[in-house]
Amino acid sequence: MSADPLLVTSDISIPRSELTVRATRAGGPGGQHVNTSSTRVELLWNLERSRAVSDEQRERLRDKLAARMDADGMVRVVASASRSQLQNRRDAEVKLVTLIRRALVVPKVRRKTRPTRSSVEARLSSKRRTSEKKRERRRGQGFD
Repeated sequence: MSADPLLVTSDISIPRSELTVRATRAGGPGGQHVNTSSTRVELLWNLERSRAVSDEQRERLRDKLAARMDADGMVRVVASASRSQLQNRRDAEVKLVTLIRRALVVPKVRRKTRPTRSSVEARLSSKRRTSEKKRERRRGQGFD
């Protein structure tokens, strides 16, 4: 595999030396090929020791990726869709990059807004019409 770093964003790139790759036998259908070939790829990245992210980003990633992390702070991604170990490694790297990008997105803070005057008037006039309609129905039954 190439020695160039894994590009996550314009300011974050993970050196491949920080990644640990393990190939194991994949389960499921595939017959003899699956039973004899180690094509399933497990990609591990140590978030706690990584120099690729700042402390603020590390904290955000820790919160967002808690379900994918083990006790040692390793983020784990698995790929086994292909019969090729190389393709599964590429898929695992793409999964890791996508995971990190999504976790680093900071949602916009919602600003409170007030309803416009016309929307308030429309709502109140609709309530008045409904009330009037119901009042007319009561008059027709002889209660008033």
